[in-house]
Amino acid sequence: MYQYNKFLIFFLSSFLFPFLLNATELKIASYNVENLFDMVHDGSEYKEYIPNQHHWTHANLNKKLLNLSEVICDINADIIGLQEVENENVLKLLQKTLRSVGCFYKYSTMTHKKNSAIQVALLSKIPIQYSNEIVVSQKLGYRNILEVKFMIEKNPFFIYVNHWNSKRLAESTRMVSARALRNRLAILMKERDYILLGDFNSNYNEYQHIEPKHNDTHGETGINHILQTTISDKLVEEKNMKSKNFQHYNLWLELPNFQRWSHNFFGKKQGLDAIVLPPSLFDGKGLDYVNDSFKVLKPSYLFHKNAYINRWQYKYERHLGKGYSDHLPIMATFSTQPYIFDDKRQIRTMGSIEDLYVKEISNSLYLKEVKVILKRAHHAIIKQSKNGRAIFVYGAEGLDEGASYDIVVHKTKTYKGLHEIVDFSIEYAYGKSNIDDYFYKNRENLKIKKLENEVLKNLNGVYKKGKFYVDGKGYPIFFKKSHARPKEESRLKLYRVQIGYYDGMQLVVWDAEDFTVLE
Repeated sequence: MYQYNKFLIFFLSSFLFPFLLNATELKIASYNVENLFDMVHDGSEYKEYIPNQHHWTHANLNKKLLNLSEVICDINADIIGLQEVENENVLKLLQKTLRSVGCFYKYSTMTHKKNSAIQVALLSKIPIQYSNEIVVSQKLGYRNILEVKFMIEKNPFFIYVNHWNSKRLAESTRMVSARALRNRLAILMKERDYILLGDFNSNYNEYQHIEPKHNDTHGETGINHILQTTISDKLVEEKNMKSKNFQHYNLWLELPNFQRWSHNFFGKKQGLDAIVLPPSLFDGKGLDYVNDSFKVLKPSYLFHKNAYINRWQYKYERHLGKGYSDHLPIMATFSTQPYIFDDKRQIRTMGSIEDLYVKEISNSLYLKEVKVILKRAHHAIIKQSKNGRAIFVYGAEGLDEGASYDIVVHKTKTYKGLHEIVDFSIEYAYGKSNIDDYFYKNRENLKIKKLENEVLKNLNGVYKKGKFYVDGKGYPIFFKKSHARPKEESRLKLYRVQIGYYDGMQLVVWDAEDFTVLE
């Protein structure tokens, strides 16, 4: 009986779902390897990588190759795009090192822009049909884009490896790369399967927080406006990918807000690396994206104890022979099995901030007309009503202090006792209004747990031995900017202070401008 049932299940599966048995999957990744140079002095390398200077030696090169091989083996991708590779010689050395540790990448290709210190490259376990270079600009400061064609089950697909100009330069320079890429894509048939990946030096929502020093484009960005990862100033969502229009979905949106980063520059976390997809990767034909497969590789060895990325270490003008890269690798899976849309975010219920404190949400919760009463760095505190509860938003991109929004909360967590929203999307923005009545005004007892995340305005007291004394009562206080911490027994006026929670109640002062020392 058991054998008969087993045969019947196999027969039905083969008859009804043949694509499940014959589907081919590919893992495709991107990794900025941070200045992989060889030991040949050709005059175009950075001065820190001139052979036998600054302790850049064969031993340190071999150590870097071995370290990068460890990461690439852990990624275990079928195809991986690389950025910041000097030349073909060092790419071959990387392939050789990978082979020595059991990771075989038989095929490789890269760009060859003359006099450029670094190029983009690609390693593959499957055959390359051809590769081509898209010339972004003849000027030396621009890197070419690598176009690589593959075949999977008689279906062609293309990968474009990018490395746009860094944020030391204005956005207009990244727009040049974006336009060159778009012009090339316009030549392809709309139904063509292609994957855009690499180091775009742009966050997934760059248009929402472009810095004034970069903004020479009237707020437009290459990643959002030229590649059209936004439509009408809203990020293109997965549900929009049924369209046949020229638009792209940035896979960073697959992750909760607080996980959307691959680069950490002095505490500023951004998703500079990206995998960006067209509608043809969601159409059920050829190669399709495997839903929710996008990931960032974050093993413990890629981090220091203080949570900074364990990059290749160069200190006191010499290489120390330690570390990996200043970027984290990203990856996603693709399949000849048709894409399956299963977005739990679409299941939503109307609710309130109070609901977020009562239980963990199972469906996305729609919060109407929340006001941002505090916005510092990339975080915020919001309230719905003057007498309602407040809650902390971790990674509050797109929210402005004093403004009101309809938002959908997708995920919350409790960190050391503090309730936080860690993933949300903005449904509607109402603009700014007066928020004075939304600050907490009672000073009698601030240790009530229900006051967690409230914000007080103009609180006077004395700072002494890690506590802030108000009307004879002492409360633990934490200054986010430790260098701005006042002297002992200073009389302070706190213009804005959060009632936080970190294994117990504490007052949190976010910025040096949030308090002043009274005479």
